[in-house]
Amino acid sequence: MITPDYARAMAAYNRWQNRSLYREADALTEAERKQPCGAFFGSIHATLSHLLFGDQIWMHRFAGTPAPRAKSIAESVGAIPDWADLKQQRSAFDEVILAWAERLEPDWLVGDMTWFSGALGREVTKPRALLVTHFFNHQTHHRGQVHCLLTQFKRKPDDTDLPLMPA
Repeated sequence: MITPDYARAMAAYNRWQNRSLYREADALTEAERKQPCGAFFGSIHATLSHLLFGDQIWMHRFAGTPAPRAKSIAESVGAIPDWADLKQQRSAFDEVILAWAERLEPDWLVGDMTWFSGALGREVTKPRALLVTHFFNHQTHHRGQVHCLLTQFKRKPDDTDLPLMPA
């Protein structure tokens, strides 16, 4: 289904897009970043906080990295209330994802993974390749929401087209 090269490309794309969104969000006021805007998680800050949580929980499952501070999706939106802290953690975690992707072996993508899903309240087993695809798709989904919110504040994040990613 996917290869380690796919994971490496998507990890690089994740970092590029996060840098763009955080650069533009940094130009907003604290009130603007936390303003409820009708997105699924409400605000830019809350959505970015949830996105980091999602990345941390999946990397915890994939690579044994530390579990996120938040213990649930509901807690994820407010887990990192300080903007500077969220920016620093995001930047550092993007490097963790890149390092994991660089070490990823094709054999790891074969087979299933079983984990306890807090969202479903039960154990789940799915193919690892599908879960890695979901991991990157989840990032893209929520970054798209933040991109939209930033444009409503007249900010202009980088283009999101994968073929335009700088080499």
